Amino acid sequence: MLTSSSRLLRLLSLLQQRPDWSGPELAERLGVTPRTVRRDVDRLRGLGYPVDATPGAGGGYRLGIGAALPPLLLDDDEATAIAIALAASAGGAVRGIEEPALAALTKLDRLLPSRLRARVAAVQAATVPLPAAAGDVDAPTLVALAQASTEQEQLRVTYRDRDGHESERRLEPYRVVNTGRRWYLVARDVDRRAWRTLRVDRMADVRRTGHRFRLEDTPDAAALVSRSVSVAPYRHVARIAIAAPVEEVASRVPPTVGVIEPDGQGATILTTGSDSLDSIAGHLVALALPFEVLDPPELRAQLHMVGERLAAAHAPGHAAGDGAGNPIGLG
Repeated sequence: MLTSSSRLLRLLSLLQQRPDWSGPELAERLGVTPRTVRRDVDRLRGLGYPVDATPGAGGGYRLGIGAALPPLLLDDDEATAIAIALAASAGGAVRGIEEPALAALTKLDRLLPSRLRARVAAVQAATVPLPAAAGDVDAPTLVALAQASTEQEQLRVTYRDRDGHESERRLEPYRVVNTGRRWYLVARDVDRRAWRTLRVDRMADVRRTGHRFRLEDTPDAAALVSRSVSVAPYRHVARIAIAAPVEEVASRVPPTVGVIEPDGQGATILTTGSDSLDSIAGHLVALALPFEVLDPPELRAQLHMVGERLAAAHAPGHAAGDGAGNPIGLG
């Protein structure tokens, strides 16, 4: 069982993770009785944390909004993670946050005990960032999206689609997803009555409306973004049966390249997209795993043609090139 102070820290962490918790839920997570939860909530209030309680069978607890909170209690791993994240932000991970992140990192560094300061310094010294082209996202927009998602507050945004057309969207935000190159918001589009993934760098004039909502039947946010970036935008969509476990395929196919699903024991279905069949064929060959194309038929024909080219180019006694000194490739 957690000690009293550790349990209080865990309770505060749970209350920050989502808007509402019932007493029995918190008791189960903490391994205590609902009565102990009530006592711990009173202790948090005594420390200055506004925790709202709703009585009755359907009641529960919610961390209050709008009050000045005292400094957060952090365990060793949380403090280290925050310091490392701030260091990455100070290096330009998100536009407009470099100087505030550096200032926050400086303050946090003064508060860290020496053992944690050494851990953070070791990670920073051994890390070399590789800048990558990404959509231009500013920190206030990300903060607004994250807060609205956590507090289940409807948003109004101006959104520019891939063709450059702008439209007004009413959104019920669910999750913010980062792919390493871009940020996406997974939200329910109120007017279209459907789940959408929207690129954050295409948003403008993000406004919180104050209207609360409650989402039901929420999707897997990461899987939805994976499908939208690896399949939906492309001219060709391919489904491939791979004779390998999902874990092995996942280690070779990142979520931004394709969607993978189990297909019985030791087999996987890969769904991927591209504007070029040559590109898909090249990726499949590079996987070095046994596979069969389920569709489209054009991809099967493309792979057959690629195989003939490779066989002809590497036949015994055949000189490399196409007869004019040019190398033979897949395309």
